[in-house]
Amino acid sequence: MLPLPTDLPEPELSRNTAVVLQKRYQRKHPDGSLMETPRDLFWRVAAAIAAQEAAYRSAYAPEALAREFYSLMTSWKFLPNSPTLMNAGTDLGQLSACFVLPVGDSIEEIFDAVKYAAMIHKSGGGTGFSFSRLRPRDSRVGSTGGVASGPVSFLRIFNTATEQIKQGGTRRGANMGILRVDHPDIVQFIRAKEKEGEFNNFNLSVGLTEAFMQAVEKDAPYDLRDPHTGEVARRLRAREVFDLLVKKAWQSGDPGIVFLDRINRDNPTPDQGEIESTNPCGEQPLLPFEACNLGSVNLARFFAPGHENDADPAAQGVDWAELARVVHLAVRFLDNVIDASRFPLEIITETVRKNRKIGLGVMGFADLLFQLNVAYNSPEGLALGERIMAFIQEEGHKASAQLAEERGPFPAYGSSVYAARKEGPYRNATVTTIAPTGTLSIIAGCSSGVEPLFALCFTRNILDGERLLEVNPYFEAALAQAGMCSPEIMEAVAAKGSVEDMDFLPDDLRRVFVTAMDMAPVWHLRMQAAFQRHTDNAVSKTVNLSHEATEKDIFDIYWLAYKEGCKGVTVYRDGCKSVQVLATGEGQKAMDQAHGQAQAAGQTAPAAEPHDLPQEQAAPPLSAGVRRRPEILWGFTQKVPTGLGTMYLTVNEVEGSPFEVFATIGKSGHSITAKAEAIGRLVSLALRSGVNVRDVVAQLKGIGGEHPVFRHKGLLLSIPDAIAWALENHYLHGEHVGMVSDIQGQICPECGETLLFQEGCLTCPGCGFSRCS
Repeated sequence: MLPLPTDLPEPELSRNTAVVLQKRYQRKHPDGSLMETPRDLFWRVAAAIAAQEAAYRSAYAPEALAREFYSLMTSWKFLPNSPTLMNAGTDLGQLSACFVLPVGDSIEEIFDAVKYAAMIHKSGGGTGFSFSRLRPRDSRVGSTGGVASGPVSFLRIFNTATEQIKQGGTRRGANMGILRVDHPDIVQFIRAKEKEGEFNNFNLSVGLTEAFMQAVEKDAPYDLRDPHTGEVARRLRAREVFDLLVKKAWQSGDPGIVFLDRINRDNPTPDQGEIESTNPCGEQPLLPFEACNLGSVNLARFFAPGHENDADPAAQGVDWAELARVVHLAVRFLDNVIDASRFPLEIITETVRKNRKIGLGVMGFADLLFQLNVAYNSPEGLALGERIMAFIQEEGHKASAQLAEERGPFPAYGSSVYAARKEGPYRNATVTTIAPTGTLSIIAGCSSGVEPLFALCFTRNILDGERLLEVNPYFEAALAQAGMCSPEIMEAVAAKGSVEDMDFLPDDLRRVFVTAMDMAPVWHLRMQAAFQRHTDNAVSKTVNLSHEATEKDIFDIYWLAYKEGCKGVTVYRDGCKSVQVLATGEGQKAMDQAHGQAQAAGQTAPAAEPHDLPQEQAAPPLSAGVRRRPEILWGFTQKVPTGLGTMYLTVNEVEGSPFEVFATIGKSGHSITAKAEAIGRLVSLALRSGVNVRDVVAQLKGIGGEHPVFRHKGLLLSIPDAIAWALENHYLHGEHVGMVSDIQGQICPECGETLLFQEGCLTCPGCGFSRCS
């Protein structure tokens, strides 16, 4: 490791940046104390990546390049993906965020994939799988004479395995599961997430083919083929399958779609096989056993007031020369990451270094638009997005060609489409990707990826109960310039998140400062398509829709994505889940009314399905049997502080498992005593009915109260939360169990903030937690 220069400047950190770096990235001693400062962190990364330069004939000396990389990161103009920040220069040394693993049609291959995924999750990566090679359920298995259980059954095994692995020591692994639309089990796959909480460690996408889309357009039938035999299993009407796909996306946001034929037309190395899957957020199509190293340029840092050296209005106000310089350095950085990374499997190392794929993307696009006084949902916004990405694509490929001159092209170049077209040679098979930047954008202090802001203001909860108002700095500056910056206006904006209906604000300000829910969904899709046209891989983006959006709206978005050349698309309708990700006021109100009506009727009315599609068997009801209590039970009593007094929790066991719970609180009123007793009785009933203690913990954990108290560096929020804490610590051996709202996508399991659904994933605007990257 290159020694830390004494004259290296300290990075300037916002409070949010300092908190996220300390929590997620700065190395720690075994006792949890910090072993490095932010300056140490960024030098560790810069030095480890620059050290790879010594292997080549380069114009850069490693120390000089390390200084360049350090400046690049600490100016917040570019940041690599999280595994690189976490692991560069450490013993682990695994620097890639995303991997794709093959799932073959045998028990050995299936469980090899489970094992490999566990190794990748442990090292901090996410995984994508195609289950399309697996024979359909109920088909004959020749070697045993039995019948196959099908892709969805094995998907459940992968999901359960992921549940047991802590990713990178701080979060669970994330997965993408893809099934081709012509697989015989496609209807079961589309309906896999009908029950909320199912497959909570997976994003699901249906792999659409052009033959299928043409059949949808003609309202014609299409073939389902057994992948094991190649024979036609049966036929379905394409329009009805597509309608079912739309309906499930309308109900819950899952599954998304990817266009497999389009992805494979852009496959630069078709001789190595077909691309079957992507990483967890869908932006990185990869061959089996490939990984990709990602990084993002912060566009907000390239605003240049008065920088109008271009006749094109869409190009004015951007420092193109500096952007080109940063792109060339970033490509060199990411290519060096490939050499510096220690991959978890030798076959991954071989495949990655054969193709040397990198993915340079962007963040801060919405912030740049704010500075340029350009609305996201405008022709000018689309033109600027396309111009910027075309420039990054062009300069990125120039940088890759320059590296090929210094170091040689990627080893598979000779059999690639580039060689066939006499293009290049390039050092990297792919150069650009628009990846999620949830945590990176918090560090850099900018908007995420190519997403619009979800809210201009929001309140952040602080541990001592204080609420801090967070305001977009460009919005705050615009208000100040208009002479309208006041606490009252800020509180009003924070309550709604948007200024769309605030007629007392200047029209121009309301036009420019639009949020994700202010604009028609088509603008989301058109912006995604504008960036996709100049991106080697794909674009991670969520099309946000209002609660009132119809299935036809989603149908139109999916169809436009197909026509506009996108490689996939994810939609999310406000308030579509019974537990909402982040609902606006109207979405939440509608959701609450729907639940109230369902409860009053004593049932939940299922949505109608296409009449001639195979209907899935309803899940059998849970057993009503409750185990009888033995005459004598043994257990323990634990003293637990709560904000309402000291609770004594008695847990009695049968064969080492909890069987019944008694909760009593001393020196409290009769009402509190009764509530504690009631909770204990209901928990006991659940345990005696066979409910797993983990599920009990998930139900109770995180329920809030009026008087939270600190215990063991955390908060106990209420009586039920305290019961969950005791059960989790005694029976789950330190395993972190997410709250029900965490599993279904509402509350951040690490800081308690409300999660956003953007860039194809659940992310936390407070601490940077992400379900996917």
